[in-house]
Amino acid sequence: MPAAAMNPMMWHKVAAVSGVAALGLGTYGAHMFRPNNPRYKEVWQTASLYHLVHTAALVGAPITKNPNIFGGLLTAGIVLFSGTCYTTAYLEDRKFSSAAPIGGFAFIAAWASLLF
Repeated sequence: MPAAAMNPMMWHKVAAVSGVAALGLGTYGAHMFRPNNPRYKEVWQTASLYHLVHTAALVGAPITKNPNIFGGLLTAGIVLFSGTCYTTAYLEDRKFSSAAPIGGFAFIAAWASLLF
């Protein structure tokens, strides 16, 4: 189904999946993740925070003027920012961090889309 025709309430399902992932990854990061370099624990915590906060915002996508734009940009931000940070932290290798700024811009664009 094309994004333009997507039922806005589908964003609740996307938020549900993202919320389960955010809580699971956050729990793993808090209780089991033991990187060799403690700096990567902070990277994981940042990923987890942004993941959970933007998942909570995703629940509101259906009530926005442009739910598919807002929801799509938030989802892209979660995948590109948080996903990149999780990967970088887990592998303890900064070479995997290049997509994080794109995800950050997706978050900014999502919030800015509420202006229109």
